[in-house]
Amino acid sequence: MIVWINGAFGAGKTTTARELIELIPNSTLFDPEVIGGALPHLLPPKHLAEVGDFQDLPIWRRLVIDTAAAMLAELGGTLVVPMTLLRQEYRDEIFGGLAARRIAVRHILLAPAETILRERIAHREVPDVPDGELRTQQWAYDHIEPYRSALASWLTADAHPVDSGRLTPYQTAARIAEAVASGEVPVCDIVQTPEPTAETLAAGVLLFDEQDRVLLVDPTYKAGWEFPGGVVEPGEAPARAGMREVAEETGIRLEDVPRLLVVDWEPPAPPGYGGLRLLFDGGRLDSARAGSLLLPGPELRDWRFVTEQEAADLLPPVRYERLRWALRARERGAALYLEAGIPTP
Repeated sequence: MIVWINGAFGAGKTTTARELIELIPNSTLFDPEVIGGALPHLLPPKHLAEVGDFQDLPIWRRLVIDTAAAMLAELGGTLVVPMTLLRQEYRDEIFGGLAARRIAVRHILLAPAETILRERIAHREVPDVPDGELRTQQWAYDHIEPYRSALASWLTADAHPVDSGRLTPYQTAARIAEAVASGEVPVCDIVQTPEPTAETLAAGVLLFDEQDRVLLVDPTYKAGWEFPGGVVEPGEAPARAGMREVAEETGIRLEDVPRLLVVDWEPPAPPGYGGLRLLFDGGRLDSARAGSLLLPGPELRDWRFVTEQEAADLLPPVRYERLRWALRARERGAALYLEAGIPTP
């Protein structure tokens, strides 16, 4: 299990986490700041300069997932992780990656009043470097507005709040330990399939609205937009797998078996294994059925109907090529075979 302590800069996450590992038996502290501190030794300065925050680097998010999983495999017990996560897509990616490894996450939010936050930031210890105090304080102040936005949009609904404003770190930790032990803090409701260990067969289904725009969905468990669908289970027919995934993700139950549009071979690209990707034509949804989409939910964060041109700005290049050729196949009434998104004679 992981107890993830979230909150604004200055909320007292790290000091609370140090107290908490003394209260939860067989628990260990893992501070993802260590990963951020290692990145300058791993990545070229030019690459680092392209982002303003190491959380924006996909390698940081992947290393956090892999390191947490490796620590639990080595030590067992509970991992206490003090780390600010204000972007929902990053929370989804990290918690989803942990869920893929069957690691339960209990999400805590330290939520002192903003006046107390500002007071703590003003008196926070800072690195002994030139202008260290001013830069550290300004960084923390700059992140108060994103914290407000996260509170208003998703954070309070997702995490178990603890008002730590008038509590000592020990009192805050004691309150968290009691809430975790009693089950008051639930396991995060996020769906993720295990990461593949070999090539996979996946089936996606294209659904269209009355304007012939195609449905794209934004999964909680990985970055980027996708088609409704997922991995075909052993012994399962691909078209039926696509129908099952559409029902699970969107609540739309297709009555007819969808028609095949493309078969695309995706080559392995470490750490991915590649495999066959099939796209089917799920047909057109009238306005009533389109309005019944059950989103967002545990698997999907958002959805939208888009034109082919709009899809180009949302989908990764290979996935967009797969869509582009699927639309051509739909127009012609004949399925196409692709390799890495490119038709093969």
